[in-house]
Amino acid sequence: MAEFRTLKLEIEDRIALVTLNQPKVLNALNQATMEELEEAFLERLAQDDVGAVILTGAGEKAFVAGADIKELAALDPLEARAKSRQGHRLLELIEGFSKPVIAAINGFCLGGGCELALACHIRIAAESAQIGLPEVKLGLIPGYGGTQRLPRLVGKGKAMEMILSGESISAQEAERVGLVNRVVSRKDLIPRCRELAAGILANGPLAVRSCIEAVNSGLDMPLQEATRLEASLFSLCCATEDMKEGTRAFIDKRKPQFKGR
Repeated sequence: MAEFRTLKLEIEDRIALVTLNQPKVLNALNQATMEELEEAFLERLAQDDVGAVILTGAGEKAFVAGADIKELAALDPLEARAKSRQGHRLLELIEGFSKPVIAAINGFCLGGGCELALACHIRIAAESAQIGLPEVKLGLIPGYGGTQRLPRLVGKGKAMEMILSGESISAQEAERVGLVNRVVSRKDLIPRCRELAAGILANGPLAVRSCIEAVNSGLDMPLQEATRLEASLFSLCCATEDMKEGTRAFIDKRKPQFKGR
């Protein structure tokens, strides 16, 4: 187990549970947390004993209730731009991570916390979760990619409503508009995320990695260019031992034994 000051990291059955562990400040996405998250994804979570990642928050109240307002209040314009770019770098790292990242949204998911969840590949929310981008209430705009990822996920109209009003929505509304994949009870949140992660881990790891690349890269391409990328990744999969094992196992009516080669 890696040692962090603001995070708790547990690895079991190749599933890493990363808990933002500052419940007294509702797991605020402060400078220290951002630095440790970046370190975790670049180093510990990239190791071979991790196949999937679940992100959640400590305590009963919050996933991440936002950025550290005291840190934001002290920023001058140049510092603010650097802070925003730091957030972009971190969330682009998570979004482009080659292993599936699941946000287990256990409570308030606001501001930078919402932006963190948006960067994850899949979002599962507890029934009591509240999700929103309230930055306009502070005279700010979302600075960690929220103005870009939210409309790509839920459409321009709903994203504009959330961003301009600064109002949060319930987990049930978030599921209805496609912001979260599903809503579960608080007690079932981590078990359901583990179940989902285990199901993904049963698939070919190189294929999963290629799917993440195809979706992430293809969304920003014209359709014809994106389908050419898909064809290239499909052909690369066909050159792997995993593809031969997967098709052979299907024909033999047995479970495949993927090796990531």
